[in-house]
Amino acid sequence: MTRPPSPVLPSVLHPAGPDADVIAHMAWMLFGGGTLIFVAVMALLALSLRGHARPVRPMRWIAGAGIAFPVAVLLLLLGWSTWHSARLSFQSSRVPLQIAVSAKMWWWEVRYPGPAGDIVSANEIHIPAGQDVYIGLSASDVIHSLWIPALNGKMDAIPGRVTGLTLHAAKPGVYRGQCAEYCGAQHARMALHVVAHTNADFTAWLARQGRAAAVPANAYLERGRRVFVEQRCGACHTIRGVAAGALLGPDLTHVGSRLHIAAGTLRNHRGTLAGWIADPQSVKPGARMPPAADLDGESLRALATYLESLK
Repeated sequence: MTRPPSPVLPSVLHPAGPDADVIAHMAWMLFGGGTLIFVAVMALLALSLRGHARPVRPMRWIAGAGIAFPVAVLLLLLGWSTWHSARLSFQSSRVPLQIAVSAKMWWWEVRYPGPAGDIVSANEIHIPAGQDVYIGLSASDVIHSLWIPALNGKMDAIPGRVTGLTLHAAKPGVYRGQCAEYCGAQHARMALHVVAHTNADFTAWLARQGRAAAVPANAYLERGRRVFVEQRCGACHTIRGVAAGALLGPDLTHVGSRLHIAAGTLRNHRGTLAGWIADPQSVKPGARMPPAADLDGESLRALATYLESLK
């Protein structure tokens, strides 16, 4: 499987899909129009500071520059943007792949339909490049909003409702997204990544995600698995084949394969996993995961190594 490249920074000015391209064109049009109007206003201000002999007729300026000009400009922008936005994709679940994304405080649960039931992951949306993917959005607590600027505009996730968003990545890559609706203390650290694969790589990735967790390959990994069970981590987290049924925290069955932990806050490796387990509040104050205060250093390292091995 090809290793994903570095994430694309979240910028509406670097579109990587058809809908994002439409939005980028609209953004450049508004930037250009706003710049021209700003320059014109500054030119008028400079003329006024120089002074001149001609008397100024206030009503003419109010009617022309204060009413007629804004109305004409806004009507033109309304017509152009309405025509241009008609090129955006129609939000429809009648596409080959639908993914359910549930926004929580402050992370994302991601579900893929599978023949044996949903395949559950967190904080990453994996899609095949070159085709439309429908994202069914919901929220479990407060209003959130999913925004991946390189792929599409933002869409609210509302408790008790399902809203839809179409993602289409023109080529394989990693595209950073963010919650775009203030949702509490750690709103700024509620990110996610969209990973676009070739069709073959996506099929292989999905097949691996559908399997149960790998059996520990040595005694040290087995110790980490025992720590997970003994510390009752399964009360909040599921690892298929080890502990099932927990819904409070992210599914950790294949956590080692993810690019980041803590919803895009930390790069995913043994050291950050250990630090997050030991004291999540130092990274995301207010996060609902408690610190592992009674865990000795060696057990903590074994647990982090075990989780890193879950590819």
